[in-house]
Amino acid sequence: MSRFLKSTLICAGAAFAALPVMAQTYGLGRAALPEEVAAWDIDIRPDGAGLPDGSGDVWTGEDLYEAQCAHCHGTFGEGMGSWPALAGGHGSLTHEHPEKTIGSYWPYLSTVWDYVNRAMPYGMAQSLTPNEVYAITAYLMYLNDLVDDDFELSRENFSDIRLPNEDGFYLDDRIELEWPLFTQDPCMSDCKPEVQVTMRAAVLDVTPDDPIADARRAQARAMAAASGGGDAPASTPDAEPEAKPDEDASAAHSPELIAQGESLYRACRTCHQVGDGARNAVGPMLNGIIGRMAGRVDGFRYSPVLTEAGDTGLIWTEETVSEFIADPRGYLPRNRMSYAGMRDADDRRALVAYLSTYSE
Repeated sequence: MSRFLKSTLICAGAAFAALPVMAQTYGLGRAALPEEVAAWDIDIRPDGAGLPDGSGDVWTGEDLYEAQCAHCHGTFGEGMGSWPALAGGHGSLTHEHPEKTIGSYWPYLSTVWDYVNRAMPYGMAQSLTPNEVYAITAYLMYLNDLVDDDFELSRENFSDIRLPNEDGFYLDDRIELEWPLFTQDPCMSDCKPEVQVTMRAAVLDVTPDDPIADARRAQARAMAAASGGGDAPASTPDAEPEAKPDEDASAAHSPELIAQGESLYRACRTCHQVGDGARNAVGPMLNGIIGRMAGRVDGFRYSPVLTEAGDTGLIWTEETVSEFIADPRGYLPRNRMSYAGMRDADDRRALVAYLSTYSE
């Protein structure tokens, strides 16, 4: 080794030895300031750790929601276009098309608070104050029938809240259960003593809905049943039976008026159901509403003011329903129906005529 090269290596070694810190940090950037770390450290844990001081009530949250959120997620949290629904979907997780909302699917309220705080409103992320986030979160709970309209959410009561589907989640156990299974040596020959075809793809019904495909699947089912190699023939799934108005009640109104009311009812069916199989959703089912005492549908959680109205004798007649629909908040202040009202008297008459055709 030359004297020059040896001297160069010695100098380089001495230089690196004198800069241990530069070697660890690559000599780039600077240490983050405490304020910068705090700006990034905004996550909220399920037990409420990380929450700022503050509070917000349902009514304040409703005003904020209508101003900041409703144009994407709908007035009732029903979702609009490709924007997701935030309310409803209770009991739908086992359905073919589950509605995954805060009330039906999300495990922890901290996820709601964190998401609203971190990412909403769309295009104006992190523009809400902590009190506003508390209020919107409280209103979202209200839309999902988790709290009453006089509820106020705060840092102090946050950890007391449990969402309905919390127990539907569990810790990731794939490392214990799936990893040993998937890392076994694969069987490459004579894996089963006997191979038997148990179902054909056509019978399995994996093809998207299509009239021609439906006919072919029906034919395949018939052929499979005839050959003894598949399920018995199954009828082609029929469309959901359309609810038919009660004939006796419909006699009180003209068919034209009822048809007009049916068209108007489309604005209501996001929250209310009528007809065969109707059940409570965001709002109570409306079968038999005419002649029924207010606040009395089994299984629906009414606002206190509606329950009290029933206690004091409010009966839903065609007249009282019409008056209520005209201005729900004016007719019964502090009720939970987030609907601005139907101002046109002829429209209300048609809608009531349509509702009157559905008995219990």
